[in-house]
Amino acid sequence: MVVLILEKVPRSLRGELTRWLLELDTGVFVGRVSATVRDLLWQKVVEKAGEGRCAMAWRANNEQGFSLRLHGYQDRTLRDFDGIVLVSVRNAEAMRKAKKLRALMRKDEPEAGQASTGGS
Repeated sequence: MVVLILEKVPRSLRGELTRWLLELDTGVFVGRVSATVRDLLWQKVVEKAGEGRCAMAWRANNEQGFSLRLHGYQDRTLRDFDGIVLVSVRNAEAMRKAKKLRALMRKDEPEAGQASTGGS
């Protein structure tokens, strides 16, 4: 069984997915497809998602009984801890701090084309 959740994706992509999966609610698809079809559907979703977000979960023969994929999530990442996959969520404050830190680090880097002067 496959569960696919799409947010802010083109309507045409949702329409294409209804050929293989049932759309239970807007952007929520379920169905039973082979591993090959599942992987091909994921490739299509990632290619056509644009700025949207996509998550897929499917039955797998592992400790948890399922596997996950994410695409387009700025605040979530998948982390493997000894075979158990967890979703790490960054809160809004942590994201603001990381953005600010990246901006500061870019400011401290010498600009391209500028030679550093050494004084000895």
